[in-house]
Amino acid sequence: MALNFINHNPWIFAFGLLGNIFSFIVFLAPVPTFIRVCRKKSTEGFQSVPYVVALFSAMLLIYYSTLNADELFLMTINSVGCFIETIYIALYIAYAPKKARIFTVRFFLLLDVVGFCLILLVTQFVVKRPYRARVIGFVCGGLSVSVFAAPLSIMRTVIRTKSVEFMPFSLSLFLTLSAVMWLFYGLLLKDLFVALPNTLGFTFGMAQMILYAIYRNAKPAAELQLPQHKATTVEVEAEASLDTPEQRHHEKYCMDLETQAAPAAPMLNSAA
Repeated sequence: MALNFINHNPWIFAFGLLGNIFSFIVFLAPVPTFIRVCRKKSTEGFQSVPYVVALFSAMLLIYYSTLNADELFLMTINSVGCFIETIYIALYIAYAPKKARIFTVRFFLLLDVVGFCLILLVTQFVVKRPYRARVIGFVCGGLSVSVFAAPLSIMRTVIRTKSVEFMPFSLSLFLTLSAVMWLFYGLLLKDLFVALPNTLGFTFGMAQMILYAIYRNAKPAAELQLPQHKATTVEVEAEASLDTPEQRHHEKYCMDLETQAAPAAPMLNSAA
């Protein structure tokens, strides 16, 4: 029975439940952004790639959980994640410009429909049943490595600018907590395909919070330097306009979205 592991080890139930809670919070992280998108009826240059990849990850993890009787909690949170990410993608397509809309639809069909169906067919008709979970585990693990590597660009930005504006502490905290819960969940189940990716997630999460502690009160470095020659009043005003509070706020949201992706699935977080 799928619930037998609860009676054998209540810690598995505890870590699985906490993993669901923290991963659910991570899945909801982009909600304020999409509220803003709906109000303005524009995606304002945001990218759809993180949401399409997050949906693909959640679908793979649901498939992986069906191949393992003890992976009930992976199935529950990723089922919720599929629903949430589908709403995000639908809202993006509704409000995105024509070019971005076409790209999103094509990328969605290529990755989430064709890609997933190919993996499903190959593992069902080519891979023998005892090896299916292992094959899907390797695919999920490879995807998780690429997802966990995404925050490196944000960390580099923090170090360069000496500002944590683009790396909100709350998101880093919940990503780290989620990774810890799924790490212990995988270890207790002796499932390395769950435990190992979240070891990487925990490491990057801790690194982000250490950077936050270092640079939270640091004076931000100047991003733009004035030219050496004497500029006209119009040129100076145009250059200064590149760093208005509204644009910095917009860029912050873009950065935030790119760090989700995994989240968006528990095994990849974030992730999951």
